[in-house]
Amino acid sequence: MKKSRYSEEQIVRILRETDKDPVAEVAKRHGVSEQSIYGWRKRYGEFSVDEVRRLKDLEAENTRLRKMLVDRDLELEVMKEINKRKW
Repeated sequence: MKKSRYSEEQIVRILRETDKDPVAEVAKRHGVSEQSIYGWRKRYGEFSVDEVRRLKDLEAENTRLRKMLVDRDLELEVMKEINKRKW
């Protein structure tokens, strides 16, 4: 996945600027396209900076837990294969 030029916190700050100023002006000021801002708005909506950090932490934890689950399922499959061969 492509690394964003801006962190989630920076994106939220830019979005808060669009509440006060026109999107075209904010886009030009930060060197991003208007379409990027609209995409960010769609993804981050009304989040605050703290909420975005929390979302990022939850996504990382979710990824870690999914990996653990896959590893456990793989171990179970291996144990079943071993058990079949013993009998």
